[in-house]
Order: sequence, then structure tokens, then C-alpha cells
Amino acid sequence: MTNYCSASVEEQGSIVALSFPDGTQDRFHAIWLRDNAPDPATRSQQNGQRLITLIDIPEDTRVSAIDLILPDSLNLTFEPENKIVTYSLDWLLQHSYDKYDAPSTGWLDSKIKTWDGSMSSNVPSASYKSVIQDQKALGRWLSHIRRYGFAKMTGCPIESGALVDIAELFGFVRETNYGKWFEVRTEVNPTNLAYTGAGLQAHTDNPYRDPVPTMQILYCLENSAEGGDSMVVDGFRAVRRLQEESPKSFDLLARYCARYEYSGEANVNLTARKPMIDLQPDGELIGIRFNNRSTAPIVDVPFDLMSDYYKAYRRLSAIVSDPSMAVRFKLSPGECFIVDNTRVLHSRSAYSGEGSRWLQGCYPDKDGMLSTLAAMESSIMEIEL
Repeated sequence: MTNYCSASVEEQGSIVALSFPDGTQDRFHAIWLRDNAPDPATRSQQNGQRLITLIDIPEDTRVSAIDLILPDSLNLTFEPENKIVTYSLDWLLQHSYDKYDAPSTGWLDSKIKTWDGSMSSNVPSASYKSVIQDQKALGRWLSHIRRYGFAKMTGCPIESGALVDIAELFGFVRETNYGKWFEVRTEVNPTNLAYTGAGLQAHTDNPYRDPVPTMQILYCLENSAEGGDSMVVDGFRAVRRLQEESPKSFDLLARYCARYEYSGEANVNLTARKPMIDLQPDGELIGIRFNNRSTAPIVDVPFDLMSDYYKAYRRLSAIVSDPSMAVRFKLSPGECFIVDNTRVLHSRSAYSGEGSRWLQGCYPDKDGMLSTLAAMESSIMEIEL
């Protein structure tokens, strides 16, 4: 616990300042403090949800008195309600916004670690037996998915539909026009090039959906064909490499929308209009949509910039196809891998018609995975990365 040397009211009660021994401060607005009050009249003690709306709080809310109770709490009196609320100093420190420093465009959450093909010798993986028997093992596997955007699992049941059981370890499957899960094997009249033996460039799945599926599991049931190796590429590493080479190219692919479409089945016509590089308003890199098979004519780029846009698109295509960027492995029956479909591109090499290659795929939602992991981290375990 950090001991504050003093607490004071500033700007006629509109700001509360907590002072550190080193002379620095953390300042909080009275309206922010009142809105985030943890008392039972403001927040449900069962689920943490707010019980009042912002317009229930007086517009002229101010702090009239402070009672600093070291080492760990602070009482504030709010006017005109004459309401006393107790705050944890640790909580305030964790939620400080006074020292906000605008990050550079393309910044990443600290929990994310980018990678390239050098990670091939250390692919994050867990055994099915370990994760179903040990919650810590499951937590470590999920933390690898959050950090690296993908992970393998070995020793899984060789049963059709078993991939849904993997998804249910942490969340839920999103059903699409492909079903709750789909078959990835050669078809005579394929509705998608994934159902052929052709090699596929590294891509994210279903960019023509809005929202895009956030995760994908590919689960191996048979794999005796020659070829058909799986490869994954860190899209975040790829676009940051592009940014380092050409900030202008990065900006073009982040600023202007590409278009994506799929109409390979009867009664299906899916379209989306999104940038290839997805940024938050504050510049955080949060996603990539890249799929050469499903990119429709791009028409949302100004005429004078289209040539440069295509140069940027070509360069990104070359980067994601660079062998040094890819982690490569061949799945055996009873193995699967999961990717964050907003980040990690996956591909496969071509395979022959001899032997068989049968994978199944499904789309769990990432929010379920992140929720499960956060609950584990906050309650029952210390997860070693």
C-alpha cells in the first residue's frame, strides 16, 4: 500500500488531490468520484452494477470534506447530497487517470506479446488431460492464448464434434451459416476454397461478417495426406513491421475501409466494410482483417490515394507471406489449435489427393475466454505465464 502524505480539495470542491511523498499528485474530479462510488445505494453489492444513472447525480456535485484514514481508505463528503462515501486508496491508485499520456498510434495492450517464426520451437501448448483435471493448467493455456493469440492442445478425443467440448472449457460457440461447427476437407463442389486441397495464404476468417468471429478452433480427426501443414502468423507483428517500414502505408490501411463479401451458398450474401487494420480512437491496435479470397472491389479510397493504397496492401501481403513470420506445424489426429481471429492469421500448405485430411472448425467468442481467464486470475489462482 502506498501511503499518501495528504489529501486536499481544489477548485471549490470539484477536484480531490492525493499527494505522494515524492511530491507528485493523483487528482480526481468530484463527478467522477461520485459516479464511481462503491456504496450500496450506488452499486449493487451482489453484482457490482450501478444502481443509479448519471442524471440522478446532482450536476453541481462537489466534495466538501475529506477524512484520510491511513493506510488504506478515504472518506469523502459530497454536496449537495450530504453523502459520505468510503474509497479504497488502492482502488483509486489502480484507476488513476491524472497521468494519462497519449500513446503512439499502433500501441498494444501490455498483456500482448508479438512473435514471428522463431517461436516454432516453443509453440504454446497444453494436453487435454491436464486442462480438464487442473484449473491452473487451463488458466495457463488461456493466458497463452491471450498473450500470443494462439495455442495448441494435444491428446484430445478423436471424435466428431469434440471441438465443441474444447470451446466449452472457457466459453461458447457462435453458430453461423456454416453450422455450429464445419468440416474442413475436400469436397467435389466446394462452396469455399477451404474445402479443397489448395494451399491458402495466411488469412483471418470471415472478414465479411460484422462482427467478425473473434476466435477459431481447428481440430484434427484425420491427417494422412501428403502436405497440409498448418501455419500461423501474428498479424500484429506483421502490421507493426509495415508501420516501421512505412508509416504512410500503415495509415492508409487503417484509415480507409476495404470491402469483403461471401455469397458461395444459396440464400447467403454476407458483406462488411472495415479497414484491414483496426485501431481504437486512441490508436490502440486491436485487430486485422486480411483475406485475399474474400476481398471485394475496394471503392472507399480516394482516387489520388488508390495507387498508394494498393502498394500498402501488396506490402502487407508480402509480409504475412514471408516464411520467417510463420510458425508451422502439422496436426495429428486428436490435436487442435485455437487462434484469436482478430489478430492471428492462419494458413495451410497444399495437400495431395492421396490419404485423407479431415479437420473440423468452430468459432468460440473471445469475450467468453477473456471472462473465464479474468475470473480465474481474480479469484482462485496465480497463473504462471
